[in-house]
Amino acid sequence: MRSPRLLYGLYERRLTAQLDPARVPRHVGVILDGNRRWARALGNPASHGHRRGADKISEMLGWAEDAGVQIVTLWMLSTDNLQRDPDEVAELLEIIASTVDSLAETGRWRVRVVGALSLLPPDVAARLEKAVERTADVEGLHVNVAVGYGGRYEITDAVRSLLLQYAKDGASIEDVARVLDVEHIAEHLYTKGQPDPDLVIRTSGEQRLGGFLLWQSVHSEYYFCETYWPDFRRVDFLRALRDYASRERRLGR
Repeated sequence: MRSPRLLYGLYERRLTAQLDPARVPRHVGVILDGNRRWARALGNPASHGHRRGADKISEMLGWAEDAGVQIVTLWMLSTDNLQRDPDEVAELLEIIASTVDSLAETGRWRVRVVGALSLLPPDVAARLEKAVERTADVEGLHVNVAVGYGGRYEITDAVRSLLLQYAKDGASIEDVARVLDVEHIAEHLYTKGQPDPDLVIRTSGEQRLGGFLLWQSVHSEYYFCETYWPDFRRVDFLRALRDYASRERRLGR
């Protein structure tokens, strides 16, 4: 009788062989959900789940590289999460900062932070910014780390930035209203200069976006996985890619 490990390996190779490189998403967004529930199910504190979830990130980025994905956006902390118990938030921020430091130290990925750094403690924001600077010349997989991120907050920030830019140039509100279009706002989003996500994956069984990449995901395909993020496996990722490849993308048309 074949062992479960052997069967798992065979299934993984089968999924990989089924993937058409021409139909792999260029940009994948991932909502890393379920850390707290995973820890609670084992009788452990939330921090244990957050650490285990953080440990999963570099592994998942390797899977994305192998598949030919070019950009991955990871939602690690929302603006709503900042309202949780202060001790849990402080622990989570330390885990996130350490994780981003580790990603930058590999020299393997180009890291970018998307979110409102002004909402974070100054020392955490500074660590994240330094990590981004260290990877500025890296040409590998682009990794967006969404920290202090909320979709509504991002759009508000984008409009505010746009208005301030026009005001600096001496334009009036009436001037802005006459020329404002979708592309103007897109140029001020946290992900400006990047293609919108083709595929958004959410773990833990929750079937909602919660405001993740609210503007950018208008034409994205969604994949909801029952597995909690700390237990997310390569086969789960490959299934998501296979499901994406099987869909007919209409892009709103």
